[in-house]
Amino acid sequence: MNKEKTRCRWAGSDPVYIDYHDNEWGVPVYDDTKLFEFLILESFQAGLSWITILKKRNNFRKAFDDFDYNRIAGYGEEKIARLMDDSGIIRNKLKIRAAVNNARAFIDIQKEFGSFSKYIWSFTGGKPIVNNFEKIEEVPAKTGLSDTISKDLKKRGFKFVGSTIVYAHMQATGMVNDHTTDCFRHTELS
Repeated sequence: MNKEKTRCRWAGSDPVYIDYHDNEWGVPVYDDTKLFEFLILESFQAGLSWITILKKRNNFRKAFDDFDYNRIAGYGEEKIARLMDDSGIIRNKLKIRAAVNNARAFIDIQKEFGSFSKYIWSFTGGKPIVNNFEKIEEVPAKTGLSDTISKDLKKRGFKFVGSTIVYAHMQATGMVNDHTTDCFRHTELS
């Protein structure tokens, strides 16, 4: 039955990608913990393929205490060293340190805005931007809005939040609906 559905071409045939495409990508996320998870995963994805991150997602979840930003904000050198020894995740010291740093910056935003969700969704007026791209080639890697959000996050102390990473985060968390118009999820999420 699933094979009869038309999906975004990038979903391919890998069951991990298909499940992610069909059930998560582009679904609006307003939960702070889930938003933080995607922010961390997107920052680790920089320079790598998303499927690599998805396949290691459970390892990341375990290594990073279920993406509990309060716990991650308190990570010290001993925990960072353990993470560097964890072959189940991407062992990049700069990205690991950025995750700890970003947890602290995330909490600062929560204190200022009441939640990270209120902050991040304020850039789209609280609702998804629905694009109508016919082909995957039309979907941008970044936009003026992702440039704006990236600059603001960097100003607030975040690391590994370039415009391309921010746009990928917006797509993943449903801030934008970039499913192609022939994909069954485009209509479902519009």
